[in-house]
Amino acid sequence: MSKIEKLPDLSDPKLIAKLEKGMGHNYYGEPAWPNDLLYIFPVVIMGTIALCTGLAVLDPAMIGEPANPFATPLEILPEWYLYPVFQILRVVPNKLLGIFMMTAVPLGLILVPFIENVNKFQNPFRRPLATAVFLFGTAFTIYLGIGATMPIDESLTLGLF
Repeated sequence: MSKIEKLPDLSDPKLIAKLEKGMGHNYYGEPAWPNDLLYIFPVVIMGTIALCTGLAVLDPAMIGEPANPFATPLEILPEWYLYPVFQILRVVPNKLLGIFMMTAVPLGLILVPFIENVNKFQNPFRRPLATAVFLFGTAFTIYLGIGATMPIDESLTLGLF
C-alpha cells in the first residue's frame, strides 16, 4: 500500500519566507514522531513542572487560621462541585428520598453513552435528543448550584419571586 504525502511547493515565495524564518515545517509533512513527541514535548513538560515547583517554593500558599473544634460556623457548605446534590438533599423533605435522588445523578450519567449512541452523527444539531438532555441537565445543575448558596427559603425561587 502506497503512502500519499503532500509534497511542498518549494517555488512558493510564502513557503520559502517561512522556511527561512524556521517556520512552516509542519505544512509539508514533517512527522510528529520523533521530532515533536520525542524532543519538544518532554522539554515543555519539564518546563511546566519546573515553573509550578518554582512558584510553589517562591510563594507558598498560606494555610489560614487554625480550626477551632469548639466553634461551629454559621454556614457549612460543601465544595462548589457538590452544590447541586447538596441542594437536592437540602430541599427534599424526606431525607431518604433525597439520598435516592442523589444516587440518581451518577446513574443518569451512566446512561449518557447509551443516549449518545442512538444517533451516529457528531454534529449537536443533528443529535437533538442528546443535545436537549445535555442542555437541560446543564441548566438544571447550574440552577441547583446557585440555589445551594442561598438561604433555604429563597433557594428554590433563587429569590426572584
